[in-house]
Amino acid sequence: MSQHYHFIAIGGAVMHNLALSMVQKGYIVTGSDDEIYEPSRTRLEKAGILPNAKGWFPEKIHPGLDGIILGMHARIDNPELQQARALGIPVYSFPEFIYQQSKDKTRIVISGSHGKTSITSMILHVLSFHQLAFDYLVGAQLEGFDLMVKLSDAPIIIIEGDEYLTSPEDRRPKFFHYHHDILLMSGIAWDHFNVFPTFEGYKDQFRQVITMTPDTGVWIYCEEDAEVKTLAAEVSNPAFKTIPYGVHSHRIDAGKTYLSTATGEIPLHIFGAHNLQNLSGALQVCLQIGLTESQFYQAIASFKGAAKRQEVLASSDQSILYRDFAHAPSKLQATVQAVKNQFPERKLIAVQELHTYSSLNKDFVHNYAHTFDMADEAIIYLNPKAVSLKKLELMDLATLREGFQRADLKLFTDIQELKSFLENQNYHQTNLLLMSSGNYDDMDLQNITNKIEQTN
Repeated sequence: MSQHYHFIAIGGAVMHNLALSMVQKGYIVTGSDDEIYEPSRTRLEKAGILPNAKGWFPEKIHPGLDGIILGMHARIDNPELQQARALGIPVYSFPEFIYQQSKDKTRIVISGSHGKTSITSMILHVLSFHQLAFDYLVGAQLEGFDLMVKLSDAPIIIIEGDEYLTSPEDRRPKFFHYHHDILLMSGIAWDHFNVFPTFEGYKDQFRQVITMTPDTGVWIYCEEDAEVKTLAAEVSNPAFKTIPYGVHSHRIDAGKTYLSTATGEIPLHIFGAHNLQNLSGALQVCLQIGLTESQFYQAIASFKGAAKRQEVLASSDQSILYRDFAHAPSKLQATVQAVKNQFPERKLIAVQELHTYSSLNKDFVHNYAHTFDMADEAIIYLNPKAVSLKKLELMDLATLREGFQRADLKLFTDIQELKSFLENQNYHQTNLLLMSSGNYDDMDLQNITNKIEQTN
């Protein structure tokens, strides 16, 4: 008889993907949530596991369940959770459950403050290209993959392992629970200011996960990241294997990046020093799991990039409109530098929507100092509603200029005014970069895309 698992907070991005993957694998799945948004709602409904009503129902928790999977969105006093505890039903956070399902596999964890999704996407692309069997857990919906989670009988699993908290009951980082065989670490830049109030406390999470590498394991790390490099010095002469990586050798010509390899140049769809770092890390992981360099290069040539990373929304011979997920200081700086270095002769208008709790906090904003330096025009958008929902104070232009160390920084707090400003720019020999983990209040970009596509 099929095992039955109940999801508390089934509507979350990763939670609903895990639920759907378990249905595909033949499990009986039920769940609850107090709010379920799209696309989770339609996807759960299509699979026949959308809860009948919003809310928490202790009566759904019964001794016939094989386990509970607890989402981060649930509170510690959740009535279904309390009922599960009273009945002695096993409760798993989703990282714990992923480990339970992959104990017999080679577990590859991709960690770091930035680049995780891109590196994971590259590895999955290469493995798919060569039609190899693998499982995965990734933090974003990737092109060519139906789900963000896959659990099967494959011998390996690629896990995007973030440092954010595990569950309401477990305040440790998720990546502690995967018990990796191979750990990649891309870089460390302070994030999750609301969870890790000091940088040293944040960095210590990465220090600890390195020490969890088994003697037979491998730690692959970016030696060009200053913070990771200091940790590498601390773990000198470990029993496990250590492999450093940096920016892959390459050449840029007329806005196109060419990878330099022993057998010749390979044109890439992606660009930027950070992506050439990510590519090197992905290459080292693939070599550890049995692929050759030539197999990696053959596959990576067709990699178009991770979703919402340097995504081209419009282009002409004179101008490109990019959208990027960049929000943390290190991500913003890397993305701005990448676009400017790729097209040094073009003007760059860079817009950043400050959206996360950290980025909207005036005590954190100094971490953005000089991140906008390579943009010719630097613009911040703040949504007053998003700020008030997070119970924070709306920063003024003087505070932002001081924080970003940019005296000519522009600030918009009305989406229509920003839209009008961008529509009235001259995009001759000019690129536009929109960065955010939010959505700019669903700003209509049609007039801007039309203008850019018609630029000559």
